[in-house]
Amino acid sequence: MKTRGTIFCVLATALMLTSACKSHYQVASVERTRILVDSRYDALPNEKATAFIAPFKAKVDSMMGPVVGRSARYMKATRPESPLTNLLSDIMVWGAKDYGEKVDFGMYNMGGVRADLPKGDITYGDVLDIAPFENKIAFGTLSGAEVLELFGNIASTGGEGVSRNVRLVITSDGKLVSATIDGKPVDPQRDYRVTTIDYVLAGNDKMVALKKCRNVNAPSDESNNSRYIIVNYFKEMQKQGKVVDAQVEGRVVVK
Repeated sequence: MKTRGTIFCVLATALMLTSACKSHYQVASVERTRILVDSRYDALPNEKATAFIAPFKAKVDSMMGPVVGRSARYMKATRPESPLTNLLSDIMVWGAKDYGEKVDFGMYNMGGVRADLPKGDITYGDVLDIAPFENKIAFGTLSGAEVLELFGNIASTGGEGVSRNVRLVITSDGKLVSATIDGKPVDPQRDYRVTTIDYVLAGNDKMVALKKCRNVNAPSDESNNSRYIIVNYFKEMQKQGKVVDAQVEGRVVVK
């Protein structure tokens, strides 16, 4: 007990001294610089550093380098609608079949897209850059009235990814003007099955209407991670000899 008491006193004294020292200092200014690491540094490589990194690079390249498919164009995620968010939303709908799910529409949040999709060969590493989190495909049921709430949430953010059968008209100040699914107005009285990633299905990223989902199917195994669904889609398209493509189609229009 004496030893513990001594240690406590020393720590307490050190904390007080540290606090006292900190009180004499104030931030006068903050400066920053941006160091661009690009191919310029490849001109004069450090032999020792290259040798040290080599075995790790080989391991990473073997995991990230395999080509899983091809993209017809460079794609990025932008609001209110973009080729990349359209593609990812459609992929969620495509993936539903492997879970015995028949969904009415899909969505993918802008916040879940962390990189652009390059043109040409697409590697596993490219997909990992786009979807680096442990988010998994998930499904839930909403009433038509709740779907309209969800579309209102999407309008309030200025647009999120929605599948190809959805058409939303929103205002520049974030209000929902109209919404259709499969060319028909959303019926407040019927139920709709939606697919997205589990993080969003829980009501995150301002999609609070999704908290009302019933009959939730959210598999937790790693194999259900959204990036694997995306990889599987690219592989399937490659197997069929198809190049993956997506364009802006008027899914979310600002009036």
